Amino acid sequence: MSINKNCVALIPARAGSQRIPDKNIKELNGHPLIAYSIAAAKESKIFSDIICITDSPVYADIAKHYGASVPDPLRPESLSGSLSPDIEWVSWILAELNNNKNYPEVFSILRPTSPFRSAKTIRDGYKAFMDDLSADSLRAIELTSQHPGKMWMVRNNRMLPLLPFDIDGVAWHSSQYANLPEIFIQNASLEFAYTKIVTDLGSISGECILPFFTRGLEGFDINTPEDWTLAETYFNSNQAELPEIQYAPYNN
Repeated sequence: MSINKNCVALIPARAGSQRIPDKNIKELNGHPLIAYSIAAAKESKIFSDIICITDSPVYADIAKHYGASVPDPLRPESLSGSLSPDIEWVSWILAELNNNKNYPEVFSILRPTSPFRSAKTIRDGYKAFMDDLSADSLRAIELTSQHPGKMWMVRNNRMLPLLPFDIDGVAWHSSQYANLPEIFIQNASLEFAYTKIVTDLGSISGECILPFFTRGLEGFDINTPEDWTLAETYFNSNQAELPEIQYAPYNN
């Protein structure tokens, strides 16, 4: 699969992680976490550019060391908060690319928190997206381990089911798991979308979203210290592979 001059990889890496401080550059097997997303993107050979979207000069230097480009200026502080939605920074970087006459037709979001995503995963997702002519976007999902039909909200010291559905009169929360419909959850592995969806609809997903079903640990997402410990365990026990890094370890 050859490089598509109209497709770019966007790797978001803000510096304000709270549960794992500096998570995106924390070392896993000798390299910062972000290096594995850059390596997988490069190995996939489908992107005309791999862009790290960060608000940190340190993160920017690390991303450049591993072969990514970084916009100048960096991601604005106003778009880098813990509550900042993806549409804000995606719209910002696409506007920057448009100003530089490098506007892509398609973009992919590869989040650094998915270190076991491989180049093959990216190529498979890209092919599936390109083969479906009616899809606005593609998003990686996996079967959820905790069914939302068993989840509750608490209001004024009373419980209310999150999803008040039933099967033949039996509430989901009182049904056997085997009788409940399959529910999928998105993971951090992979997204593809047409840039026109952002400009026309103000969305990164649009209205017609193609599912990409990840397998095994390729959709594993690191969000908590417990996740980090699991990632190290999976790698050290040969249950998962990391993309091969072609660069020497970063030294600041």
